[in-house]
Amino acid sequence: MTSAPLSTLSVLDLSPIGSGRPASSALHETVALAKEADQIGFHRYWLAEHHAIPSVASSAPPVMIATVAAATERIRVGSGGIMLPNWSPLAVAEWFRVLEGLHPGRIDLGLGRAPGTDQLTAYALRRSAEAVTSDQFPSLYAELRAYVEGFEADHPLAPVHAIPTDVPLPPVWILGSSLHGGTAAGALGTAYSFAGHFGAADPGEAVRLYRESFTPSAQWPEPRVMLGVAAIVSETRERAETLALASELSMVRLMQNRPGPLPTPEEAAAHPWTAAERQLVQRRRRFTSVGTPAEVRDDLERRRKEADADELIVTTQVHDPEERIASYRLLADAYAGA
Repeated sequence: MTSAPLSTLSVLDLSPIGSGRPASSALHETVALAKEADQIGFHRYWLAEHHAIPSVASSAPPVMIATVAAATERIRVGSGGIMLPNWSPLAVAEWFRVLEGLHPGRIDLGLGRAPGTDQLTAYALRRSAEAVTSDQFPSLYAELRAYVEGFEADHPLAPVHAIPTDVPLPPVWILGSSLHGGTAAGALGTAYSFAGHFGAADPGEAVRLYRESFTPSAQWPEPRVMLGVAAIVSETRERAETLALASELSMVRLMQNRPGPLPTPEEAAAHPWTAAERQLVQRRRRFTSVGTPAEVRDDLERRRKEADADELIVTTQVHDPEERIASYRLLADAYAGA
């Protein structure tokens, strides 16, 4: 199977917190992985936004984007994503104009349409009892852009601008895990990233709706699609499956509402798996490509083509930071050698 070039392959990092290690070590592991991804030739490096989850340290994407961009030289760095309902649109516009000013031409702004967290945590972030939902996203997005492009003259916020004013807003991507995200991205004329690593909707249908509804914009005269995928690569299929089982145990615990740090392969092997848990793992395996470099490359390319995506962004949940780096390196070698 002929692969897409490595320039269409990117990294999505959740900064996983490994069992038995300080949570803050995940942040340093993110920077180390980003440096490797930059040298290997990956196209983008995106940082996720999650809150109050014991297995994920990526709670402050703007801070991590600035840190990763300063530690790398070439790779584009962005948010996968900023959950816009959690934040003031002015704050987001300011963050990303500052980032673009510091690292011109290397920043991406990926936006989520929903809070992406529980109601209590969303309240703690916004300090507002009023719930902000994905239905309000179009107005929030319009306000964000207006802080850069200007409001109507009679708008009460017309005097307010996102500083610095001499840099553009970075290219905007809208993220989605359902069919609605694609139509929103198309109507607003942004690029679109579908969360194929957990989204229940059919990626091909979501992308089709996006392309059909796409309205050209100044930033994006043509549609652009990136498919999020999970992958675990090792020299042998046996080891890849062993690593994947630990990632699957972490997901099972999260879905059982008892989240914890990412377990080791040994912890996963010793876990007393119930029949229900094994069935859950089997149902969710379609979200993760697991195996040798060639096996994973071929499976990812199958998924990309079925979704009609232009790019792939890969998340790899592996306890040992060196094995996580090795997984990305092996995948890149498989693409480069195809």
